[in-house]
Amino acid sequence: MTRTLRLATRSSPLALWQAQWVSRLLRQAHPGLRVQLVPLTSSGDQDRSTALYQSTSVGVFVREIQAAVLDGRADAGVHSCKDLPTTEPEGLTLVATPPRADVRDALITADGRTLDEIPEGAVIGTSSLRRQTQLAARRPDLRFVPIRGNVDTRIAKMQRGEVQATLLAMAGLHRLGLVVSSKAVALDPWRTCTPAPAQGAVAIDCRTGDARTQRLLAAISDLSTWRAIHLERDILRRCEGGCSLPLGVLATRHADGTWHLRAALGDVHQPLQVVTCEGGDPAGFSDRVLRAFGRAS
Repeated sequence: MTRTLRLATRSSPLALWQAQWVSRLLRQAHPGLRVQLVPLTSSGDQDRSTALYQSTSVGVFVREIQAAVLDGRADAGVHSCKDLPTTEPEGLTLVATPPRADVRDALITADGRTLDEIPEGAVIGTSSLRRQTQLAARRPDLRFVPIRGNVDTRIAKMQRGEVQATLLAMAGLHRLGLVVSSKAVALDPWRTCTPAPAQGAVAIDCRTGDARTQRLLAAISDLSTWRAIHLERDILRRCEGGCSLPLGVLATRHADGTWHLRAALGDVHQPLQVVTCEGGDPAGFSDRVLRAFGRAS
């Protein structure tokens, strides 16, 4: 196999790590395949001042990557799955989700304090309404301010004292080798902070009619990850939510085949709503969550 497969990606350090990882998986699955990265700057990277929940745009971290695939500059796009809108643009198909990484959120402080050890009234830097509402349910004394930028930038702002703590995804810290140096404290996803739908997963899409690229990508997809993130994204879609909806959803399959799901919906003016589901068939989980949240149609 001598074909070159072009992967479009954001140009941030984390996005490049993910694209390089996908490249390695593809070359292992298809010996002789050449893979070329096509780094791009997304509109979300260009605007570092607007909090994500205040943005009126959809897919600010994926739009340029998907456009490059649609117009032929790249064959496939590599994304953090939680950045993907729940509906693919016409002409694109979500094809593969390699094995998922650590799903948890991480609390970052200068000295590695836990959530219970942070001083009363501490200022937490995060632009995620989901993280704000879930932490506030545990610590209503905390204050939250928006913070933007890549992983290194947000850690640096915390170290300079602009905020007393910030929140990041453990998956990104693992991928960049920053878990130890950042003094990250992982938050329990089942009791403290339920992650964003599809957090920790990488998603790859390509043109709907490109059967050969779809076959290449399908070889590196993980079925358990695929089923979990589609369930989580289905709940997000049916809640009609995006970055502005403070929704956390996590689905996992136990070794005995049982599925376990937790969904947490925040509201700055209402108590946190939490729903859990467990069973051998997750087909009805979405309906149960939507009814509990009062969003069933």
